[in-house]
Amino acid sequence: MKIKDIYEYVIARGMEKDPRGAQSVAEQLERERERYADLKEEDQKDYDSERLANPYSDTRILYGDPATEVRRLLAGIDIEVGEVLLADRLGEKGQPVDLIMSHHPEGKAMAALHDVMHLKEDILARYGVPINVAEGMMAARISEVKRAFMPVNHNRTVDAARLMGIPLMSAHTVADNQVTTFLQELMDREEPKTLQDVVKLLKTIPEYAESVRHNASPSIVVGAKERRTGKVWVDMTGGTSGSHNIYAKLAEAGVGTMLVMHISEKHMNEAKKNYVNVIIAGHMASDSLGVNLLLDGIEKQGVEIIPCAGLIRHKR
Repeated sequence: MKIKDIYEYVIARGMEKDPRGAQSVAEQLERERERYADLKEEDQKDYDSERLANPYSDTRILYGDPATEVRRLLAGIDIEVGEVLLADRLGEKGQPVDLIMSHHPEGKAMAALHDVMHLKEDILARYGVPINVAEGMMAARISEVKRAFMPVNHNRTVDAARLMGIPLMSAHTVADNQVTTFLQELMDREEPKTLQDVVKLLKTIPEYAESVRHNASPSIVVGAKERRTGKVWVDMTGGTSGSHNIYAKLAEAGVGTMLVMHISEKHMNEAKKNYVNVIIAGHMASDSLGVNLLLDGIEKQGVEIIPCAGLIRHKR
C-alpha cells in the first residue's frame, strides 16, 4: 500500500463506524464544501482542502510523499521524538520503517483537535438531548480545548520525522470511532445487567485482558458493582472529554451508565450528582482496540506492523 492508500483507508473506515451515522457525516462534508465555496479567493489559499473529503481534522499525513510504498509500519498510541529515533534505529538494524502511524495527533492534526469535538453534539442528539442544548453545552468546552492547545509545540515530532526522513501520519478519531462502535454494539447485544457484568464483559476482550496484567484494569469509578446499568452509553470518540454539564441531560435522556476511556475529577463529580454510573475501561487498552481494528485491514494488504508506544497489538 502507498501512504495515500492507508490514509484513505482509515478515513473510509472511520466514516463507516462513525456513531453519528452516514447521513450526518455526509451532511458535515456538504456543509464544508458550501463553506469553502463561499470563501474569498485569498481565504481559499489558506484553507485546509483535506476538510472537503476528510471529516476528521485530527487525522492527517503530517510528513512524507503520499505516493511512498509502505512495506513496514511502526504504529503507536503516542508517537514523539523518541519513537521517531526508534524508527531510525530499527532501520539501522535492518528493519527499515516506511511510515510511522501515531494514534494521538501531532502537528497540524493536534492543533485542530478541537474541531472534531462537534461530533459529540450529534451523538448527544441521538441520545435524546436537543441539538440546540448539545451545541450550547459543547461550545465552551470546544473553546477551552482550542485555547489549551494554542501554546503547545505542535510540530516537534513532525520536525524530527522530517529530519530523519521518515513519513509520519496521525489516525485519531478514525480509530476512536472503531472502539466506540465496537463496544456500543457489544453492550447493546449482550445487555449486561450490572456494572460488574460490564467489567467482566470488557475482560473477555484481549486488549483489556492484557491491560489487567499491566495493573490497568477496567474500573467502576461512579456506582457499585451490584448497581444495575440501565442504558449504557459508550463515550470514546469526539477528540477528548466533552462538557461537564452533560450529565444532567444524559440522566434525563435515560442514560444509566457511561463507559469511557478516562474521566476528570470535575466530570466524575457531576456524574455522581446526577446518579450516572461511570466505568473507566482504560485509555491504552481502548485506544489499542480502536487502532487494531484499523491495522488488521492494513496488515491484510501485506504491510508489516511493528507495535510500540503503548499499543497492545492483537489481530482479529
